[in-house]
Amino acid sequence: MTNEKNAFIAIVGRPNVGKSSILNRLLGQKIAIVSSKPQTTRTRIMGVLTEAETQLVFIDTPGLHKPHNSLDKFMLRSVNESVAGVDACMLVVEAGKAVREEEMQLIEKFRSMDIPAVLAMNKTDMLNDKTLIAKQISDLSALYNFSAVVPCSAQTGAGLDILKDELKALSFEGEHMFEEDTLTDQPERVIAAEIIREKLLRLLDKEVPHGSAVFIERMKERSNSDIIDIDATIYCERSTHKGIIIGKGGSMLKKIGTYARQDMEQFFDCKINLQIWVKVKEDWRNRENLLRSLGYDENNFE
Repeated sequence: MTNEKNAFIAIVGRPNVGKSSILNRLLGQKIAIVSSKPQTTRTRIMGVLTEAETQLVFIDTPGLHKPHNSLDKFMLRSVNESVAGVDACMLVVEAGKAVREEEMQLIEKFRSMDIPAVLAMNKTDMLNDKTLIAKQISDLSALYNFSAVVPCSAQTGAGLDILKDELKALSFEGEHMFEEDTLTDQPERVIAAEIIREKLLRLLDKEVPHGSAVFIERMKERSNSDIIDIDATIYCERSTHKGIIIGKGGSMLKKIGTYARQDMEQFFDCKINLQIWVKVKEDWRNRENLLRSLGYDENNFE
């Protein structure tokens, strides 16, 4: 008879509340890209945390927002499907903020499914007036019977041990779904592409990174060597965006490539030879064929 326990947990919330940051902190390693810009996560990213007999499988979802194009529709359906197929949910909100419509929609989803949910109140370190936390807890607790409410900070790590214990309490008996050393189900090409896209988000402003996508054309380990060759293409929507991404004399693209290579070498634990090209694909976020080629599920565009 096994003593092992499992729980599949969807991490949901509005854009830019710190869902990916909490996931990375819980796992102890970055698998989801993070940025100060909203709508960073575009796909469901699975992270696996195994400690002793308990295995938590996290589904990090895109931030819930009103869709404006085919890519947004994919992201919205991704959230709905993630909530529908898990054992529990973790709703991440920003500490001290009033309840928003998107959060009401998610809570209504919890209620309709009668699913266990933990409320994580992130960014407590950025809140000067801590009295706002008590009111926020009261307001949200009146809307749903959360299994636990945990004020925390992904930035400092405060409260995350408590959060992890509360999530473990939602697990049930059953053999682990993944090997103990599994960190994520994401293919290496997806991880490489996401690392590059994170640098776009961090180094560029406003619409340019959100109007960009990264595709790994080639990823191959050299024989008798610890070097991986990676060829990547950044797609953007306008020629002006291409110029911004490349930068004067190629300076911005060089910076993107340098930072991305450093992160890749740390994650893959080997030397990386990274080559990046930039191409214009106008209105790619509404071109379903191109979205499919970039890895977005064709069933999620309806």
